Amino acid sequence: MKKLLRTYSLLIVTAIVIISLDQYTKYLVRQNLDLWTETWVPWDWMLPYVRIVHVQNTGVAFGMFQGFGDIFSIVAIIVALIIVFYFPRVPASDWSLRLAMSLQLSGALGNLIDRLTIGHVTDFVSVGNFPVWNIADASITIGVVVLILGVWITEIEEKKKKVTNQESQVESDTDLMENV
Repeated sequence: MKKLLRTYSLLIVTAIVIISLDQYTKYLVRQNLDLWTETWVPWDWMLPYVRIVHVQNTGVAFGMFQGFGDIFSIVAIIVALIIVFYFPRVPASDWSLRLAMSLQLSGALGNLIDRLTIGHVTDFVSVGNFPVWNIADASITIGVVVLILGVWITEIEEKKKKVTNQESQVESDTDLMENV
C-alpha cells in the first residue's frame, strides 16, 4: 500500500489541491453571483483587465464546442483512466510528464464533477476578450504547457548528449590513430 501511495503521490496531491480549489471557487461563484449578469472585481482598476462573472459552459475549456458535454464527460473518464493506468509506468525522473499528467487529470476531473452533478461547467474568470475559464481549465492548459516544455527540454538534452558522445568518439578515434 505504501508503494502504491508513493507511486501516485504527485497525482493524488495535485488532484486534491486543484479539485478542491476548483470546486470551492465554483461554489462561491454560484452562491454569490447571478448567472450571466453580475460582475465582481476586487478593485475597480482591474475591471478592464480581469473580472469574475458567472457563466454556464456546456462545452469544453474556454467555452469551445458548446452542447457536447455528454461526449466530453465520456472522453474525460477515458482520459482519466488512461492517465491513472499509465502514470506509474512513467519514470520518476520524468518530472515534467508526471506533473503534466497530474495537472491534466486534475482539471479534467474538476470539470467532470460539474458535468455529472449540475449538468454544465461553471466558468468565472474573464480576462479581456478571452473566453471565460475556471481553475480546472487553467490546470489542463498549464499541464499542456508543462508537457510541451518537458518534451522540448528533453530533446535539447538528448541532442547535447549525442554531440558529446560524437565528440568523445572522435577523441577516442584520434587517440587510437596516434598510438598506431
